[in-house]
Amino acid sequence: MITQTAEYALRAIVLLADKEEVISRLDIAEVTQVPSDYLTKVLQELVRAGIVNGQRGRGGGYSLVRSPEQLSVYDVVAVIAPLRRIETCPLGLSEHHKLCPLHKRLDEAAAQVEQALKQTTIAELIAKKQLQANCRFPNHL
Repeated sequence: MITQTAEYALRAIVLLADKEEVISRLDIAEVTQVPSDYLTKVLQELVRAGIVNGQRGRGGGYSLVRSPEQLSVYDVVAVIAPLRRIETCPLGLSEHHKLCPLHKRLDEAAAQVEQALKQTTIAELIAKKQLQANCRFPNHL
């Protein structure tokens, strides 16, 4: 449904929202179990999008720019790996058009997923995570 990279971004965002403090890239990588070098690229994209703030130097790291209540799952996913809609006929028909029943149904499903991600805030993920002990990050920080 979403890419591995988008999942990594969501892991980092949930941690930053949950801790509400500046966290180093290495600590984020360790706690979220995301490869450090890969996480660097993900965090850079989030900084460019204005979702995360990066601070260099001693005591530096990353923090959220927007509050978890104002940030949706879709906001994060759209920056890292935008959801794709159907562009060509899933049946491989050359005379395909957007009214194709399969295309229409798949596009409706994609629209529902997009809407669900837009309606889900990062704050909701944190609240639900706290209800589920198995979903907690290790207490490294």
